[in-house]
Amino acid sequence: MLKEDVIIRILSKAIDFLTQETAVQLRIIIEEELYNYDLQPAEFSIIPYEGIPEKLILFLTTKKLEGLSPRTLRSYTLHLNRFARIMQKRIEDINVIDIRRYLAQYSSLGVKNSTLDTEMSILRSFFNWLEAEDYIIKSPMRKIKPTKKPKRIRKALSGEELEMLRMACWTKREKAILEFFYSTGARLDEVYKLNRLDIDWNKGMVNVIGKGDKERPVFLNAKAKVHLWNYIESRKDKSEALFVGSKLPFKRLGHRGYQRTFNKLGGRAGITKSVHPHLMRHTTATTAVNAGASIQAVQKMLGHTDPATTQIYADLNTEEVQMNHKKYVS
Repeated sequence: MLKEDVIIRILSKAIDFLTQETAVQLRIIIEEELYNYDLQPAEFSIIPYEGIPEKLILFLTTKKLEGLSPRTLRSYTLHLNRFARIMQKRIEDINVIDIRRYLAQYSSLGVKNSTLDTEMSILRSFFNWLEAEDYIIKSPMRKIKPTKKPKRIRKALSGEELEMLRMACWTKREKAILEFFYSTGARLDEVYKLNRLDIDWNKGMVNVIGKGDKERPVFLNAKAKVHLWNYIESRKDKSEALFVGSKLPFKRLGHRGYQRTFNKLGGRAGITKSVHPHLMRHTTATTAVNAGASIQAVQKMLGHTDPATTQIYADLNTEEVQMNHKKYVS
């Protein structure tokens, strides 16, 4: 236990200067070098505080080594720091009642159920890690159940709405962005990270880095390929980014830049629903399922780890339901 703590403390201080790959290699080297040694705290050393803050550092360092994105790590840090400030108890003393009181207090602030579920998910991850690392005997989150959320239909764009967005495009960049998101079904953060040289034009594909630092191929249909090529050929900048801003100094297009692009297209097209990058992902999946694609194929296309996440698109295949209704209910 002490040996593992020392290794993680070393990595937590060095990780900002390392890539994930080098951090993992460094961990292996340290473990090999310390294998034949038994560590003991020096008698003159200050007794470390065994409360939540220290364990948070160890937990977050471990998650960073596992490939959690900086954005997710920031979310984990904010939620867990707030929990530590309010709880003010030793980890070993936190029980189910404490967790329920904390969640009830948090819920009383008027947060949405989805936000409350995020809080529970982060706490569950933290306490499960504590249990796995033998810091606690049993996670108090085992008896905490997620909130019941109403199932809402993920409203994808209809074929007509997609064509309206295409007609609303004024620039080569807008056309390329729209077709790229629709063809690949990629997440916003996955597209944000891409560079021009990542595109395999011969195969009509590109590898994206998704959640958990997992790599998968996504594919360009004919429209996406043509519009992306036209956009890149029209650029005068030297940025390596796949998409850049429309004004000097032509930096990599940020998350808000993509969102603004889709908002503008939705407004021009006169579409009343909110148009955003993730809506394109829903549209890609829904279109594929309605056209007869298997759940397994769509799961791989979207990079879903859990098949149940993809299953919702099959459950909401209204075209198939309507066809069977006409066939059997007359």
